Amino acid sequence: MDKLLPKPSKVAKVDHHKALPVGEVGAFMQRLRQTSGMGALALEFAILTAARSGEVRGATFLEIDRAAKVWIVPADRMKAGKEHRVPLSARSLEILAIAKAMDADSKYLFSINGKPLSNMAMPMALRRAGMDVTVHGFRSSFRDWVSEETGHPSDVAEMALAHKIASSVEASYRRGNLMARRRRLMDDWEKYCFTPYSDNVINFERIAA
Repeated sequence: MDKLLPKPSKVAKVDHHKALPVGEVGAFMQRLRQTSGMGALALEFAILTAARSGEVRGATFLEIDRAAKVWIVPADRMKAGKEHRVPLSARSLEILAIAKAMDADSKYLFSINGKPLSNMAMPMALRRAGMDVTVHGFRSSFRDWVSEETGHPSDVAEMALAHKIASSVEASYRRGNLMARRRRLMDDWEKYCFTPYSDNVINFERIAA
């Protein structure tokens, strides 16, 4: 068998990010909004935009097109090395205004005394909200919501997550950025995040000790 199977050292370790079940997201978001601080604002923005933590922490106000209500993340800050445009919902824009008022002279969307947040700021906001999940896990929650709760097409969700298209054939056909469809998707996601459902409650077994 040792001739057929790869060496243990050659097998890549799969790192699963703890995610909140989609039915618990709304209750958590209500809890998060009761948590003060720049880290909590950044976390809420990351969840509403389905963005990666590093993309949010490094974002600047120069990347925000207020007229179009779009956040333009440059290619050099994206995992796939390609510019990513994120339609901003009403609450996302509100969060940016609050963050700007808290650190008015900063070029960063989320900062303290002009310096961008550390990579622990959002995880600490999660801890203060009493949750044992990861920031990245909310991207999985978002993807589950699209699949389980909506009729939005899969390719729109994948583009919203800035996932790289594996198939070169599919990539050649998907030349647009589906902005109109993605805006509807993110607006629906915001509504879901702030709409109370009878089953949209926090499982307290997930609360950190």
